[in-house]
Amino acid sequence: MIIVGLTGGIGSGKTTVAKEFKKLGIPIYIADDEAKKLMRKSKVIKRKLIQLFGNESYIEGELNRSFVANIIFNNKSYLDKMNAIIHPRVARHFEKWVLKQKSPYVIKEVAILFENGGDKSCDYIITVTANLKARIERLLERDNTTPEKIEAIMKNQWTDEKKMERSDFIIQNTTLESIKNQVAEIHKNLLKR
Repeated sequence: MIIVGLTGGIGSGKTTVAKEFKKLGIPIYIADDEAKKLMRKSKVIKRKLIQLFGNESYIEGELNRSFVANIIFNNKSYLDKMNAIIHPRVARHFEKWVLKQKSPYVIKEVAILFENGGDKSCDYIITVTANLKARIERLLERDNTTPEKIEAIMKNQWTDEKKMERSDFIIQNTTLESIKNQVAEIHKNLLKR
């Protein structure tokens, strides 16, 4: 099974690209969504995160996102410790998920694919890029957040240039029509491999 990593900075349009591949019948694994499910369901993860951040990290069984985000964006070592708890479990979950798929290839969408070493388990990598101003505007509208929080997240992600150097395919997010055409082209290319 061919594993294709799909990455890009926050607000670049990874979700839109993933939806276009899904329309072509390609199974999509959204690592962030699966991580959120595991943080809610896994007793081991909950216990370790409470040990790391304290009892305030969960409220009524749900991760207290704003409390945890405040800690990790002010202290990168906490982000690294949290990733060390969650990423290996998401990776195992993904491996089991891949075995159940019947497709020429699958897509694993991960915002921090390179940053956490996930690129090593991919056969090909697609990076989605978008104009920085457009990304920030999209995030402010979508996430009801602040420019400071967006900047803090971006600081923990590789630059587009660095990601593009190590990618097999690059999708420039300008319009939906353009994304559809680029996805169709990459899909044809991957089916030949």
